[in-house]
Amino acid sequence: MTVAASAATFYGNIPEDARNRVKDMSDKSILEYETVELLDDENAIRIIDQTLLPGRQELILLRTAEEIWDAIYLLKVRGAPAIGVCAAFGIYLLSKQTETEDYEFFVSEFEKKKDYLDSSRPTAVNLSWALRRMEGVLLEMQKKGASVKEAKQALLKEAIRIKEEDIEVCRRIGEFGLTLVKPGDGILTHCNAGQLATCKYGTATAPIYLGQERGYGFHVYADETRPLLQGARLTAYELHAAGVDVTLLCDNMSASIMKQGKIQAIFVGCDRVAANGDTANKIGTSVVATVAARYGVPFYVCAPTSTIDMSLESGDLIPIEQRKPEEVTEMWYTQRMAPEGIKVYNPAFDVTDHDLIAGIVTEFGVARAPYTESLKEIFALKEKE
Repeated sequence: MTVAASAATFYGNIPEDARNRVKDMSDKSILEYETVELLDDENAIRIIDQTLLPGRQELILLRTAEEIWDAIYLLKVRGAPAIGVCAAFGIYLLSKQTETEDYEFFVSEFEKKKDYLDSSRPTAVNLSWALRRMEGVLLEMQKKGASVKEAKQALLKEAIRIKEEDIEVCRRIGEFGLTLVKPGDGILTHCNAGQLATCKYGTATAPIYLGQERGYGFHVYADETRPLLQGARLTAYELHAAGVDVTLLCDNMSASIMKQGKIQAIFVGCDRVAANGDTANKIGTSVVATVAARYGVPFYVCAPTSTIDMSLESGDLIPIEQRKPEEVTEMWYTQRMAPEGIKVYNPAFDVTDHDLIAGIVTEFGVARAPYTESLKEIFALKEKE
């Protein structure tokens, strides 16, 4: 059984109605396709089904609330920024389908759909951030006495704006991140904070892609990132497709190459940053940061301001998603690789303490310790823009 077939078996077969809406995309590079795309005329969101990569490249359409929820929960679309964009498009499409002229009823239906989508994944703050932002537009239109039709158009514009901003934010993160490294450097990354996690460039990979365009000649090392292997299946895949010099390694090998002096900087993405700089990212990130501190390698978190949650005092308050034990015991294997009945601990994320982070790279600059102050300064710059 191939990796792709194993993944398809675990995540479940594609429903009959959805199967007819799958498009093969193996004729092009993965980077030539949009991670999340709104097809307004077709009342659908088109995404790359990332659970099938790298064995199969397929585009699927999401039309219903259940399909959107499942796509987010099952990681068909993943990465905090991409999840936010998908949620924005999703709540717009679901609201568009509400046939009423009663604004109060329209709002009540919006809230039900918003809460449902928001329940799909708890850690990635961009999900709730995008939905709240869309809600804010709806309520503002209500204050202006707008019609339901006008509200729907405003929601469409806001969803498109969220996607456009994501692309620009990632580019700016790349520019700031590029100032932290020099040509020929070895860079380590963990999980996938690449183009597949955003709408373009990625966050942690943005400096790498911009450096590739400018001939920096980086040597990139990608952790495989167990148990879901986003580093192996996604990061290594997309960087290789872009012509980047990338080497895949198991998670427990990062200390070895750091000790050898092959890594000059570490860039990772994040799903939520607390006000003190504690950062939640894919499980294993805190191990990389701890080892980096031992060997004096600067550890940078690439974080759009949309992922920074100033309402949380520390990372202790970040909710951590617990996922199915089968991801550890069965997924990717032709036969079960753990004893039947064994208990499994499978958190999707861990929290990296702020004192292990050399800098948080945002679209408004690089925040440094103490983060309780520098993150406030970042938001002050954002308000001036």
